[in-house]
Amino acid sequence: MTRPKKNRFVWGNPVSNFFKPAGIRLSQTEHFTLTVDEFEAVRLAYMEGLYREEAAGIMNVSRQTFLSYLEH
Repeated sequence: MTRPKKNRFVWGNPVSNFFKPAGIRLSQTEHFTLTVDEFEAVRLAYMEGLYREEAAGIMNVSRQTFLSYLEH
């Protein structure tokens, strides 16, 4: 039996459906999908520059769960 999911806090949904380097055609890029949780973890860690423990607290998840979001 799996554990019940905790409510997570995310700032909002991404504005764009994709991200790619400038000057490269979308058809020439490798595609992968991020969940909203993974996107929020990347935003907090790399865009906001928060330490993982602080960012995990903001999302209301454990530090280990936060790290697993960054690994995908």
